[in-house]
Amino acid sequence: MREIEVGTIESLVCDMCIQANFILPGDLAECINKAYEAESNELPKSVMNDLRNNLESAKELKIPICQDTGMVVVFAEVGQDVHLVGGNFETAINNGVGKGYITGNLRCSIVKDPLNRVNTGDNTPAVIHTKLVEGENIKLTVAPKGFGSENMSRLKMLNPSCGSEDIMNFVLSTVIKAGSNPCPPIVLGIGIGGDFESCALLAKQALCRPVSVRNGDPFYNEMEAEILRKINSLNIGPQGFGGSTTALSVAVETAPTHIAGLPVAVNIGCHVTRHISITI
Repeated sequence: MREIEVGTIESLVCDMCIQANFILPGDLAECINKAYEAESNELPKSVMNDLRNNLESAKELKIPICQDTGMVVVFAEVGQDVHLVGGNFETAINNGVGKGYITGNLRCSIVKDPLNRVNTGDNTPAVIHTKLVEGENIKLTVAPKGFGSENMSRLKMLNPSCGSEDIMNFVLSTVIKAGSNPCPPIVLGIGIGGDFESCALLAKQALCRPVSVRNGDPFYNEMEAEILRKINSLNIGPQGFGGSTTALSVAVETAPTHIAGLPVAVNIGCHVTRHISITI
């Protein structure tokens, strides 16, 4: 049994919130660089260059990559041989988020009630997903999610007789409907299977997969590549100005489902799909 002070978690989450908002994951930044090099049309190439310069400026000046510093999503994989001491686990996470957003001068966007719309003042509470796993470590993933892209996301309960083409058509229609709203080039997380709520969770988890990592199943690996090809033929392009880069990456995650259902969720991330992970 290993003891971990919740104060350690609070401190780490604070730092992770700041770092995730200042520095994009390296493999996603490299995708943006490659898209700039590959773009042949002058206007979208210029836009891609602006996006590259924005990333460098944020890193150098220690300011947020995007003015929408997001709603914080935390994935916690907690080892079953861990004993948390010194306080409540979720309270520590939310304290860390609050401190990170205040000390990091990050925009606080969370309202306490969805209709009364009173800002909580420190970007809490976070959305926390906790999973019990083997071992005596805790893996934390902090993913600030902006709502320009979140609002464009969709979920559909398809007929179980549908196939991969039907799924891809739903994904493409989602991207077409979104247009320039999610600040393309986008990153897509797609969840297939499970039930209504777990399908959406799969899609959000897919967005946190490094863009350099593909699905290990050859069938879904090819589906990811095919969806990416089709999206990039839509000519929506960077920030909606046309061009060959509407999406940077597509990630598909799947789960067993009921014989009578085929849930599909598409969670759209903007070109700054932020996430950072650490293992304690």
